[in-house]
Amino acid sequence: MSFTIKKIDHIQLTAPKGCEEVARGFFSGVLGLTEVEKPAELKKRGGVWFEFATFQLHIGVEEPFSPAKKAHPAFIVENIEELKSHLRNKEITYTEDDLLPGASRIHVHDPFGNRLELLEWL
Repeated sequence: MSFTIKKIDHIQLTAPKGCEEVARGFFSGVLGLTEVEKPAELKKRGGVWFEFATFQLHIGVEEPFSPAKKAHPAFIVENIEELKSHLRNKEITYTEDDLLPGASRIHVHDPFGNRLELLEWL
């Protein structure tokens, strides 16, 4: 092959129309991601973009909306015990999962019902 896939540029999750403030509250306010400006032409579609490290998470508007229940992004976390405490303090429920050897991981749902995996390799 004469091409190479190098890395993931962004992940997209969907949410219902009018989701932007709730998305900001969760992804920026709770998870600490930084909001980034969408290109002017794409702002018309709604949604909001965030970044972390060298990646972006795009929240796009989809109507009719149906949350991702099984498909999910997985985020590597540093100090997952602190994250768990932070989520409890914000009254956000999560499910612990010990099925992946060598990892401490949890699953949480965003305010729109999309599943997120957060893990720390031990």
